[in-house]
Amino acid sequence: MDKNEYTSHIEKVLISEDEIKQAVAKAGKMIDDICDGRPVRLVSILKGAFIFLADLCRAVSVPCEIGFMAASSYYSGTESTGKVDITLDLSQDISKYHVIIVEDIIDTGRTLKDISDMLRKRSPLSLRIITLLDKPSRRTVDIKADYSLFTIPDVFVVGYGLDCGEYYRSLPYIAVYRE
Repeated sequence: MDKNEYTSHIEKVLISEDEIKQAVAKAGKMIDDICDGRPVRLVSILKGAFIFLADLCRAVSVPCEIGFMAASSYYSGTESTGKVDITLDLSQDISKYHVIIVEDIIDTGRTLKDISDMLRKRSPLSLRIITLLDKPSRRTVDIKADYSLFTIPDVFVVGYGLDCGEYYRSLPYIAVYRE
């Protein structure tokens, strides 16, 4: 894909880099307040949330550990297949931690519901969900984030870790993608 073809799929910037930075700083402060120095493990859902996790981790002042999980439901398209596959699981015991799932976007909610149900069975001290983006109009299961940085309309977005066919993750903003 050449540069002109790459940028031709960006319809508009939905959330600017500065807006993201301000919201991440506020979310870090919120985590500091709720954890009050207690052990916390931030669990990122790969691949989309890795940039959000990195920035969020630096915005938190309480000691925290990180863990990674990976799940897939999109494969290389723009629509969820409805089938969630856990492709990478945590190897750490989370029973002595307050766990915060760090998600990039909640769309239908199926992936996040499967992961949060799986982690709850492992008896963490508490389990919370923080998402960069929330798209409630697409929800097909009963799940809500404890903290959402941004609520967005029903559009396909890329940037700041979110991709389409593995492209666009490196954009420093969230953009509306059009095919």
